[in-house]
Amino acid sequence: MDLSERQAEITELVREHGFLTVGALSERFDVTTQTIRRDLNILCDRGLGRRRHGGLEPLADTGNLTYGSRQILARGAKKAIAREVARHVPDGASLAFSIGTTPQVAAEALLQHERLRVFTNNLNIAMLSCANPTFEVNIAGGRLRNSDRDILGMGNFMSSYMVDIGIYGVAGVGEDGTLLDFYEEEVRARELIHKNSRKTFLVLDHTKFGRAAHVRGGYIGEATKVFCNAHPPADILEILDNSGTQLVVCGGDGSP
Repeated sequence: MDLSERQAEITELVREHGFLTVGALSERFDVTTQTIRRDLNILCDRGLGRRRHGGLEPLADTGNLTYGSRQILARGAKKAIAREVARHVPDGASLAFSIGTTPQVAAEALLQHERLRVFTNNLNIAMLSCANPTFEVNIAGGRLRNSDRDILGMGNFMSSYMVDIGIYGVAGVGEDGTLLDFYEEEVRARELIHKNSRKTFLVLDHTKFGRAAHVRGGYIGEATKVFCNAHPPADILEILDNSGTQLVVCGGDGSP
């Protein structure tokens, strides 16, 4: 989705703070109100917000956004997370990736590595991994889901392997640390990656804490490491401390 940096930042601001006026956005970005109104029209056309008199408000969070929309949101946070993940992956490792925009950004950050073995049901990750000629890329077979370009039904595929590191994201994390997604197939794929990985990296930006999604599967304290761009809420920090899961807080410059 071809949005400008300003339009992407407006999207993130509205999702974080709620309704914002044209005047406030014009002042923040030092552009005319006409420019902001054009930006808001583009965002509404692409399902990233709703016009209200005088400004823009977020859509009701009743389901997951399209893959293209999710690629735009929290881009800086995802890149910081990805850079830190790359530091924790050695050359020659075998990796299993779930679907999701944050795992995809992590996979892109690993393209400078050598001799990685990649296992995934994510067609986007498989295709970008092929750009490194030293990588071996393995992909599940089955029906391709058009919206997220992931392949459903990866049970036999992942059960045949034991990889060094599984890298996965989630749609949300409940207050008790429950991992949440929007579809049962996504949960099953994530659980298979967890079961068949020696170590597991959960990658997520801070907006996933408390975000509503209705399919349960696993707990945050089951991951070996959690990579996030900010400290989680206190209850989640306590869960991580008690479980022995390592929290890696990734700064904007990619440093923990």
